[in-house]
Amino acid sequence: MEVKITEKQKKALEAIYSSIDTAGIPPTLAELRIELNVGSNQAVLNILDVLERKGLIKRGTGQARGIIILPLGCKVLDKEQKIPVAGISSAGPFLESLDAIASWIPLRGAVIENEIINQSKESFFAIKVQGDSMINAGINDGDILLVKKTNEFKSNDIVVARCDDGTTVKRFIAESDGRAYLKPENPAYNNIPIYEDMIFDGKVILNLSEANKKL
Repeated sequence: MEVKITEKQKKALEAIYSSIDTAGIPPTLAELRIELNVGSNQAVLNILDVLERKGLIKRGTGQARGIIILPLGCKVLDKEQKIPVAGISSAGPFLESLDAIASWIPLRGAVIENEIINQSKESFFAIKVQGDSMINAGINDGDILLVKKTNEFKSNDIVVARCDDGTTVKRFIAESDGRAYLKPENPAYNNIPIYEDMIFDGKVILNLSEANKKL
């Protein structure tokens, strides 16, 4: 289904994409106000509201530059989709917390043909793995993983989990007796208990490093 947008809405979308492509970060409201030649930040917000309702962008709460162009938005612009790389996560013990966006990478070829990605209105980010605790799941040291931000997880999902000790990539296991823990895919590592203060940032849906080898 073709999405209809006005010239000003498309110009805003183009400005967001251009800023990500050239500067590595989305534009501020002030920058968009100048680019669109409108008189107030509220006029910019109104345009962003429309773009978000139409499934072309997603905005992060409380983030001045927290705008991500969704797959449908990239399709409207006829541009390759780019997602943020949110630093390094451990495939071993917990590592430092995910940094702010370190860079942006394009999704190309067979990756963007994946229907889960192409039809999604959810946000995605990428992380670089450090360590070998997930090697039996085909995740190796240095691999780049595509992660979907979600609040819904089921047993056996590979997740990005975070606590005061940092972040890690592990398999989420929920037993029938109510026990839940994070399981490494390397017998050299122990299971990690799940505590109340642990946060799941998303679930891994694709190993981009492996997918790109097949292109």
